[in-house]
Formats: sequence, structure tokens, C-alpha cells
Amino acid sequence: MGPAGAGKTTFCNALIQHLRLNKRSCFYVNLDPAAEDFSYEPDLDIKDLISLEDVMEEMSLGPNGGLIYCFEFLLQNLEWLTEKLDPLTEEYLIILDLPGQIELHTHVPVVPTLVKHLTRFGSLNVSLCAAYLLESTFVIDRAKFFAGTLSAMSAMIMLEIPHINILSKMDLVKGSVPKRQLKRFLEPDVTLLEDDNSANAQQRGHVDPAKAGSVMGGSSFSRLNKAVAQLIDDFSMVSFLQLDVQDEDSVGGILSYIDDAIQFHEAQEPREPNDGIADYGDDMME
Repeated sequence: MGPAGAGKTTFCNALIQHLRLNKRSCFYVNLDPAAEDFSYEPDLDIKDLISLEDVMEEMSLGPNGGLIYCFEFLLQNLEWLTEKLDPLTEEYLIILDLPGQIELHTHVPVVPTLVKHLTRFGSLNVSLCAAYLLESTFVIDRAKFFAGTLSAMSAMIMLEIPHINILSKMDLVKGSVPKRQLKRFLEPDVTLLEDDNSANAQQRGHVDPAKAGSVMGGSSFSRLNKAVAQLIDDFSMVSFLQLDVQDEDSVGGILSYIDDAIQFHEAQEPREPNDGIADYGDDMME
């Protein structure tokens, strides 16, 4: 999950490719009723149940209202999802690709309701880990970065499941943001904003309050951002992992955190030490 343009579907594609290269089973579920182009065809697509285009046309709704309607319709027809997921064994990593509208898990509790149905509190008993993606270019605008971080923290609180936060598209900031400075954003705290405010104060000098751009650099806006940053610092819940989908090691590193969060390896059936030897012997005898 994450805001639009954060690279969620791209991450899903990279994850599927990595799993296939390592001969691991996965089941790809697209829950974005507006998505059309896929590098890997979903094993289950919400558009087979309902599509945003049809809803907007038939119900005369806008994109956001139509999306909420689609998910409310999904919640009324959860047997459609249950029937497809129930036969899967614990060897499968189920990948759920969600749309980018944050109101689905903040303002309207449709995603939290879906999560409760999927987890051990529901009928499927699936171990879930939420992966929240935030585009790494947000670090250039620190107010924007803390707004995105607040959204990530909101998702963590609302969903109440194991959760990792990811700075995606790291290739876009390589060379433009020093590594030492970038490392500070992995564990966000209010000093990031204080340092930025000090630098801006030295550069601003006299500001004309009549100009529209001055609103974003005024004292009220600064106090609001500091309050948001302080709230995040007080909760001390959010930290980020770095992701470059073009780097197999980076994708593998993220996957290892997900595996730990859902206890994937602990759930696998243990194999007897001689299983492989027996299979090899049978092959030799044929």
C-alpha cells in the first residue's frame, strides 16, 4: 500500500520475479479496480468482480467515491475472495496489490475490515504483513516527507498487523542526496525538520505575505509541520527500509523482513534428513 505513484505494482512485479527465480510459490491478487496493465497477470483480479469504470458509469460517481463503492461491494462478497484463497497452502506468499487512495484505510475502514477477515481473526487464518511504500524523492521536501510518514503511521495504527515501511525508487535519489543525509530519514525524528527550518530561515530573508508561495514558507505552516514531526517522534513507530527494484539484493532484503514478520519459515513443514537421498535413490533405480 501507499500513495499513488509510490511504485506499489512495480514492487509487486519485482517481488514475483524474485520469488520465481528462487522457486517459491506466490499468488498475486490485484485489488485495484482501476488497474489495467500488468507485467504479471494476476491470479485473482477484483475487476472480475467489479470494476471502477463500470461503477463510475452506472452510479455516476467520481473516482474516489467509485473506489470506496468497489471496496464496500467487495466486503459484501468476501466469499469470492475466500473461495480462491482458502485452498492455498502455507508455502504460498499471497501478494495483495492495493490502490493508492489512503482514505481506504484511514477515513473509511474498508481495508481494516478486509484485513480482519484475512487474518487469524477471520475465516482464512492468513498471516499478513503490511508493506507501506513512500517514494524516496519525498526526502527532498521534508514537509512532504513527514506528511507521508504520518500517513504510514496512520496505516500502522489502523491495520494492527505486522508492518514495514519502505522508501521506494531509491535509484531516483542516488547522487542527489548524500548517503549520510539519506540515512537520517530511515529513522525520522523532529530534528530533520528543525535543521531544514534553520537553513530556510537563513535563505528566506524578507518574505512578502501577499505572495501565494509565502503561505508554504510562513510561520504557521512551519509550526504545523513541526507539530506533525513531533507527533511522529513521540510515537517512535515509523522506520524505513530502502528499496531499489532494479537490485535483486534490495528486493531480497525486503522479502526477508516480510518473511520474518509473517513467520514464513517457521510455518513450513519440516523435511526428514533422508528425504532428498530417498528421492535420488528412487530416480537412480528407474
